[in-house]
Formats: sequence, C-alpha cells, structure tokens
Amino acid sequence: MDHSTTLITTLVAGFGLALIFGFIAERCKLPALVGYLLAGILIGPATPGFVADISIASQLSEIGVMLLMFGVGLHFSIRDLLAVKRIALPGAILQMTIATLMGIWLTSMWGWSIGEGLIFGLALSCASTVVLLKALESRGFLDSMNGKIAVGWLVVEDVITVLVLVLMPPLASILGGTSPDSSSSSLMYMLSITALQITGFIVLMLVVGKRFLPWMLWHVAKTGSRELFTLSVISTAIGIAYGSAKLFSISFALGAFFAGMVMRESEFSHRAAEESLPLRDAFAVLFFVSVGMLFEPSILINKPLSVLAVVAVIILGKSFVALAITLAFKYPLNTALTVAASLAQIGEFSFILAGLGLSLGLLPTEGMSLILAGALISIALNPLIFSIINPLRNWVLSFSALARQYEKRTDLYSELPMSTERKYLEGQVVLVGHGRVGKRIATSLLQAKIPFVVAEENREIVERLRKAGVPAVSGNAAEPGVLIQAHIANASMLVIATPDTIDVRKMVETAKTLQPSIKIVVRTHNEDEYKFLRQENLGKVFYGEEELANGMCKFILEQYAR
Repeated sequence: MDHSTTLITTLVAGFGLALIFGFIAERCKLPALVGYLLAGILIGPATPGFVADISIASQLSEIGVMLLMFGVGLHFSIRDLLAVKRIALPGAILQMTIATLMGIWLTSMWGWSIGEGLIFGLALSCASTVVLLKALESRGFLDSMNGKIAVGWLVVEDVITVLVLVLMPPLASILGGTSPDSSSSSLMYMLSITALQITGFIVLMLVVGKRFLPWMLWHVAKTGSRELFTLSVISTAIGIAYGSAKLFSISFALGAFFAGMVMRESEFSHRAAEESLPLRDAFAVLFFVSVGMLFEPSILINKPLSVLAVVAVIILGKSFVALAITLAFKYPLNTALTVAASLAQIGEFSFILAGLGLSLGLLPTEGMSLILAGALISIALNPLIFSIINPLRNWVLSFSALARQYEKRTDLYSELPMSTERKYLEGQVVLVGHGRVGKRIATSLLQAKIPFVVAEENREIVERLRKAGVPAVSGNAAEPGVLIQAHIANASMLVIATPDTIDVRKMVETAKTLQPSIKIVVRTHNEDEYKFLRQENLGKVFYGEEELANGMCKFILEQYAR
C-alpha cells in the first residue's frame, strides 16, 4: 500500500463498508452499530482480502473515543441523575459488582488470573448508553419514568467506568499487568501522583474551565459564524482531552468527558451538542470499525461454549440481577423489566476498557474477541428483548400468584395519608407530573390557593412534595389505582403535564369513567401528537410551539396598539 495514501484508503474503506453494513443492519431492525463492527471485522487482519492500517485506525478511533466521551459529558445532567439517585446509584454499583464477580468466576474456570478476570468482568458489567438511548427513543420511552431510571442507571455505570479507566494504569502492576516498577512503595507513589493529577485537573476544569469555556463560546457565537462555532466546540473537546493526557497524565476519555460536562453549563450547550454531532457520529463510526478489526471470528468456532457463557452473563446474568434489585426497591414489574432489558447488552465502554486492558497486559487477546462476540450478539438481540417486555409481564402476572401479590401497591407513597385535608379531596385539580411544566403549574395553583393533588412516578419528588405540605401520590397515572388514590372521582379537572403522551388515553378514560363531567387539559411538544389528540377530542390540548407563537404574537400586537 502506498504510505502517502494510507490514511485516505483507511477512511474510504472504513466509512464505505460502515455505510453498507450499517444500512443492512438498520433494514434488519438491528442497531447500525452492529454493521459498523462487521465492517471492521471485514477489513481486519483476521479475514481475507483487503486489510486496513491498524495503527492509523486506532489513532482515528482515539478521536472517536474523545468525541463520544465529550458527548456523554454534554448530556450528563446531575439534576436528572439526582432525580433517580435512590435506585440508580445503589442499583448500578451492586449490579456492576455482581456482574464483575460473574466474570471473575467464569474466567477462573478458564485458568485466567484474577487481574484478567477483573478487567473482563468489568467490561461485561457496563452496558452501552448509545444502544440504550436509541432503543428508548425508538419506542417513545425516553421521557418516561422507566426510561429516566434506565438512563440514570447507565450514567452511574459510565461514571464508575471512567474512574476505573483512570485507576487502571497505576494499578496495572498489582493486577499482574505490565509496569516499569511493581514495588508497593512505587505503587503508592503512583496512586498518590495520579490522585493529585486528577484532583488538579478537576479543580482547573471546574474553577477555570467553568468560567472560561462559556465565555469563549459566547464571544465566538457573537461573530455569527457557524463554522467558527463548530470549530471552537471540536477544538475544545480534542484540545482539553489531549492537554489533560499530556499535562496531567489523564486518559483522553476523562479529559473529553469533563470538557463536555463543563461546557454543559453554558447556555450554548444544546447548540454545541448539535454542531458537534455530525463529526462525533463520524468518528464514533471509525471507533467501532477499529474495534471490529481486533475481532477474531475463529473464536466462534474454536470457543463456542465460552462465547455462549459470555452472552449468558450479559443477557441473563446482568438482567436477572437488575430485575431483582429493582423489585427489591419496590418498583413495579414493568419498571424492573425495562431496566433489565436496558442492561442486557454491552458496547462502547466495554471496548474502551478491554482496549486499555489489552495495552496494559491485563487482558489476553482472546478476552477482547470474547467481549466483541458478546457485544455483537447482545446488541443484535436487544431490540427483541425490549419487544417482549409487555408480553412477558402479562404472562408472569397471569401465571404467578406471587407476582400478582407483589405487583399490588404496597409503597408508602402510593396512597394519600389519612391526614390529608378535606379541601384537597373535593373539586380539586389532579396534576399528573411535576417536572418543568408541572412544577410551574403547581406554583400557580398554590399562589391562587386552588386545591390540587399531584400524581408523580418519581417517589423522591412525591416525598419532597409531602414534606412541603402538598398532597401527592406515587405511581403511573395510566394505572386506575393511582388516579383513584388522587380522588379523581371528586376532582373538577385533570391536568396531564407529562411530555409522554402514550398513556394519555388511559388516563382520560379512567378520569371520565369515574367523573364524567371532569375537564381535561393535556400538553404535547409534538405536532403529530397534537393533531391526534385534537382529533380524539380528549380535552384542551396545548402544543408548545403554537403557545410560544401565540404569546409572541400577542406581545407584538400589544406593542403596535400603543
């Protein structure tokens, strides 16, 4: 191959085959990621024919890792995480611990060392946020409480994995990997230096970066140049990632993650995410292609039982643990099944972990191939697993008396306290949802001294409302029992303030059955849903963009009337 065109040849082969196989995967109702991995396998050294330059592909994939982690940081919301912290934080930690132990147990039977088993288990324990977000979005679950819990759970996994990536190099020697000095004094020194470097970097980013980056974006945005704004976002992500690696000896991944996290504080964060998305997606494709190049297809023939064992840990082991944990926290079976399905796959972070483990001598080449095989199979099967959630729930409830008993509402916050004042139970407004819109409605009702009861899926919010003296019940208002607990039969109005309009018809049907004269108010942010809800004549429907336009027109006309 002519070295002067090696980069171009690698890009053409990588992008071209990724496009073809990604398209085929999407047509087969599979995530495009599966196609990208297959494209990498085809141009890798393990398959006949053209072989792309692995060294160039790996460098391009490093850029992909930076931009992927930058995107995760841009979407990392402390507020969203805190909203589901009681289930997401302990759930993710416990699930990752048990899944890692499963990996260690599995590899011990193959004769691997504890260090190799630890890295292998950690790689199996973290699910793909990219795959999950796509799965939830395609099914309209992203704004639901189940979706928020699943995303929060995976965000905790991402943060833990980032910490693992940081600690792996200094701990490599004690785990049996390659290190220039494996003495305990040197290890403690390395850990201390690493801790100081990480602390220094975080302080610099939170103190200086938090002020400088939004200021910089503001001045770049004032130029009016879209190209310059995009360039500033990309150069910031890559520049901070590179600088953190050179100055603080921190991984590219962590540097890019913090760059995105700090940039999120800017009012231009949404625009930054939008502008960087095309380039981020392009290099993310190259990342998955380069990962596929490391795969040895022969492992499917030589070690079929090992591959099946890995897939069993990912799909069955992790899912069962997540299911048990979620049920233990007294969440409904549907929520538990959604979280279980969300974790029944592995993806980008598993590849990053395995790649670092491979370079540090903490993972054999066979381990990388097994992780890739597990990822390919689990990602391919994930849409099927999501599709059987409702049939499986219905079957379990019809088959098991224990499941039906467990499904009965025993949550303390699922019923209004007996001490609730009578004024809240007659002619009140039942407000479904206490998010950004619901909170503003609740504030207005309080100021107008109009009695209301809140129905909210998030138990933390319900607990906080009750402490503030606001009557609230926990649960999905699509279930008749929740609206009954909110005394919908005595209510004068039902206000559905949640962005999720999938269950609106069920809520309205329950409300009108128990109170035929009740008034219904619904919100939506989608024009098609707006037209559908209007045609169904379910009540007064407010569409975000239309209300915004009406408000602006009213103001303009008032100004001209003066």
